[in-house]
This record gives sequence, structure tokens and C-alpha cells, in this order.
Amino acid sequence: MKYMLLVCGDDTADASGTAPVEPWVEEHGVRTGARLYGHRLRLPDAAITVRVRDGEVLRTDGPFAETKEYVAGFDVVDCDSLEEAVRIAAGHPVAAVGAMEVRPFWDEGFAEDPAAAIRALDAELTEAARERDVERLTACYAPDVEAFGITGAEALSGIAALRKAVEGWFATLAGPVHREVLDLRVRPGEGSAFSHALVRVRGTRVTGEPLDRTVRVTTGHRDTGFGWLIAHEHVSAAPAGSTGEERS
Repeated sequence: MKYMLLVCGDDTADASGTAPVEPWVEEHGVRTGARLYGHRLRLPDAAITVRVRDGEVLRTDGPFAETKEYVAGFDVVDCDSLEEAVRIAAGHPVAAVGAMEVRPFWDEGFAEDPAAAIRALDAELTEAARERDVERLTACYAPDVEAFGITGAEALSGIAALRKAVEGWFATLAGPVHREVLDLRVRPGEGSAFSHALVRVRGTRVTGEPLDRTVRVTTGHRDTGFGWLIAHEHVSAAPAGSTGEERS
């Protein structure tokens, strides 16, 4: 299970003798592999607090709460138990002068295996296409998606443009759209991932002509914190005779 370690500094503490954090990162990020990623944060005086009240955006300089303690950084670890996460947090140098808050990620989405989640997202695209469900299909994409070649040669920027293009494409077809993934390769990363696929699309045009097209799809995925969405997609013609079997 994934845990967020919030590294909490203290303005009143003497941190002059704090041990360097690099050995801790080396141990858990390289040797054990428990630390997935993390980063330092700038001091609270560099923070901007944003609130929206009655539709008005209110921006104030500084942290949302004035306190001697502040979040100085974060680390995400993947552990078998809370006890293991606590043990790792206790070994962080800041634990000796400040505090480490250990908080489990929400089960839905956060603890999901990225590669499995992306395959599930791709399966959702297949089902949405078969049902010709525009809303279900576009829900797989980020609001700021950039897409190329999905329904033609045009570049699409933003979810509204994508939705309009998909609606127009469905209007040229009669009956279900069969989307078959011939070859899917997923390359997960830290908060983002790429996938490469050969996809065969079959259906019937409203003119009665058959549609049978195999394309190469390169996709950039983004972890929103509540699930994965497609942030970038590029569709191009696949080489003649392309075939394959689904793989991870």
C-alpha cells in the first residue's frame, strides 16, 4: 500500500546538526525500492493560498495556517504495512528535529497498479466506443487533453474539441464500433505513463460501406490522484499487415 510521508519542519528547532537526507533516500529509494518518489518544498513564505468564495478567487500570500510547524517536503513509499511505513519515517533525519506525518493513500485509485489501471482505462475506451457513448469515452481524457489524428488529421486541444470531434465521427457510422487492441505496451512512471498500441477499428458507415482500419496509438497518461486520464494521444496509420497480441 502507498503512504505519503509529510516531512514537517519546525521553526523553533535547531536543525544545525541534522544528518543529510541522501543516505536515507539511497537506502529506501535504491536498495529497498520502498521510496517511489519525493521532493523538498520551498519555505512557507513562498506559498500562495487560494480560496474560492461565491465564485470569486481569493489569493493570499503565505500558507493557509500560521504555525511554527510547516510541511518542508514529501515522500511516497510503497509498504506492506503501516508499521513498515512508520519504521521508514522514523529513519528520516527530520524525524529527530521535526516530525514525519504518515498518511495512507485513499484506497480507490491511489493503491492501484499504474499499468493495470491504464489497461482498465483502455478497456473502458473499447466499451464506450462499442456503445457509441460520447460522455463515457471523453471521461477517459483530461480536460486539457492534446490529441492528434483521433478522428482525422486535425489537432484537438481541450475536452470540448475532442467531444465535438467524437460526436461528428460517430455520426458518420451506423451501429456499434468494434475497437480491438492488437498490441498494448505500457510504460508507467512517477505520476505519468506512456502506452503504445496497435488498434483495429471496425464498423459500418452510414453509407453502408465497411470501416476496417488499424492504427498505431501513442498515449500519454496522467495520474490525477483519483485515477488515470489520457493527457496526450497521437493516432497514426499502422504499417500494412500489422498484427500482434496484447501484452503488458
